[in-house]
Formats: sequence, structure tokens, C-alpha cells
Amino acid sequence: MKKLGLALLALSAGIVPAQASTLFMGSYPDKMLVLDEETGAVKDRLTLASGLPTSMRISNDAKKIYVTTITTSGIEVIDTATKKVVNSFSLNTPTTRYRFNGGVPDPSGRFFYTMMQKFEKLPDRWTVSPQMFGVIDLTKKAVVRTADLPDEDVRGGAGRGNYMMSPDGKTMFLIRDKVLIVDTAALKVTDRLEFSKPEATGIEGVSFGGGVETLRNPSEYVSMFTAQDPFIRNKVYGVGRFNLATKAFDFHPIGPAPVGGGMAGLQVSKDMKEGWTVVTQEKVGNKRCEFWHLDLTTNLVKNKAEFPCRTRFQFGMSGDGKMLYIYGASYDIEMYDAQTLQHIKTVDLGNDTTGAGMIITQ
Repeated sequence: MKKLGLALLALSAGIVPAQASTLFMGSYPDKMLVLDEETGAVKDRLTLASGLPTSMRISNDAKKIYVTTITTSGIEVIDTATKKVVNSFSLNTPTTRYRFNGGVPDPSGRFFYTMMQKFEKLPDRWTVSPQMFGVIDLTKKAVVRTADLPDEDVRGGAGRGNYMMSPDGKTMFLIRDKVLIVDTAALKVTDRLEFSKPEATGIEGVSFGGGVETLRNPSEYVSMFTAQDPFIRNKVYGVGRFNLATKAFDFHPIGPAPVGGGMAGLQVSKDMKEGWTVVTQEKVGNKRCEFWHLDLTTNLVKNKAEFPCRTRFQFGMSGDGKMLYIYGASYDIEMYDAQTLQHIKTVDLGNDTTGAGMIITQ
């Protein structure tokens, strides 16, 4: 009765308790885990009829999650409010198959844009199409438009890259070693922004890393980058920002890049003043993994801390920005304090997670 009285008093005073965040993660062989982020408890395991999830993308209004699957080349759409699958289909047929990984919905939520390859079965062989831009109608549940990539834009692994969509849905941005600007009506590359040799910076070989997993600003792509100067080839790392509206690229070097290893992932605070990344040193023989906590206002490293390496892993952050996550290729999530970088707890998921990443919603 006392707790009930306090709750009623809080409601009468206009105080609404904070709602716990929900964490979505893909897992083998065909599941989407739905976790209560506060407790780490798995609340549901959604079955994805089209198979193994390989990528997830949340809509700009955070109402839908678009999941691509590899088993039957499908798309699953999850409603973040009800936490249920509201659309599910496979593109494969007995004689036609598709291969794609990732993509981006248009603002209406009707169409899904991606890169793909098509495989068709003939009486004596399979034929393989060139790499194509593809538009999938989520209502008709079919590929409705395709256009071949120009030869100069073909890369290994169809569909690999980071996709962004302009607010009006007229332009898609494919961010790889360069940024391809694609007119969505014509499915044509209208421009290519080369950041590999930026002007008047004193460095070259700029390379985008993975973007911020939780999109803080749908109009801006933020990622780690590495670069080297053209004279003595010193490698540095920093934070790069690409503005979709102005097509301007801004980056700030932070320090020397790790020797013999790499940097994976970038997570940022809601105010964009703090960032976190994972650094792997010496990939062979003496592997060492560290969190680096960055001050994005001064572009300095605030603190570092080593954590136990895994053979393969992914890096994420809680919805409130207070915890860092290490997960993937395992049945658990390791949770660390974002400020002290110290281990807090390990959460057993009961399922082996895929490389689709995680998405956190309120």
C-alpha cells in the first residue's frame, strides 16, 4: 500500500517514471532477441520466417526496424511499439535468388533501397547478374526496380557499405571508400565524393569506419576514420562527420593510429561531446583490446582500459549512454561502465548472436 501511495503521489505531481529501453539483437538460426535493457532479461524471442538476420536498420522516426536475412534473402519489419513482426517475406524462389546485405528505407516506409546480385537457374547452370542497385517494394514484397552499378563503383561483396537516405527520399548515400550519391528516381550515381585525398589537410588515404550504430542525427553520418600523411606515412585516427544536406565532410585527427591492429566502432553521447571506440593491438600472437574514451570537444583521449579480447566481437552502448557493450559470436553480453571503463556484469542471452548488431529503442 505504501508503494502504491507513493506511485499515485508521483503521478498526481506529474512525475512519469522513466520507461526502460528495449534492446533488439539478431541470433542464430532465425531469432530476434528482445531484451529489457535495465535488467538484461530476454523478454521475447521473435521468429523470423525468412531466416538468419544479417543487418538491422531503424527508421528515422524510430517506429520500425528493418531486418535483412540471408537464409532466403528476406526482409522482416518489426514494430518497435508492439515489439512484433508486422511484415515478413522472402525474395527467393526455386529458380531465382538474391544476395544483399543492409539497405535503407525511404521516408514513407514503402520502399527499401539496397545493392544486390541476382542468381537465376537455367536448365544447365546458374547465371549471376552484375552488382545492381535494387528497390524492394515492401507492400508487393518484390524487387520492383534495378539498375547496374557503373564499373568503377563495383566492389567485392555486393551490398557492403553504409546506407543513408535524405529526408525527402530523393537521394541515397552509399558510404564506402568514397561516398556515392544516388538519385533514387533514376537509380543513377550523380556524384562521387572522394575523401581519400582531402584538400589542404596534409593527410591522405582517409577511410571511413563503421557509422554510429544508434543514429543520433539522421541528417549526419558520424564515424571513425584513419588517415596517413603523404610524406612519412604516419597513420592517425579521428572522427569524421558527413552532412547529408550540404555534402560537407569535416574531420578532426585525434592521435596516432594503433600499430599492428585496428579500431572498431564508434559510440557517442547524446550531446555528441563524448565518444568511445575499441582498439585492437597486435592481431596475431599477442592480441590486446582496449576501450578508448574520447572528448569530442577537444579531440583528446580521456582514459583507456583493457578488456578481455574475443576472437570476433561487436561494440555497442546502452540507450542512456552509461554502459558499453561487448557482444557477438557468443551467448552473452559483457557490460562496462562508460566513464570508468570497468566491468559491471555479464548477461547470459541463451542464444548465439549474429553480426547483425543491436538496436536500442525506448
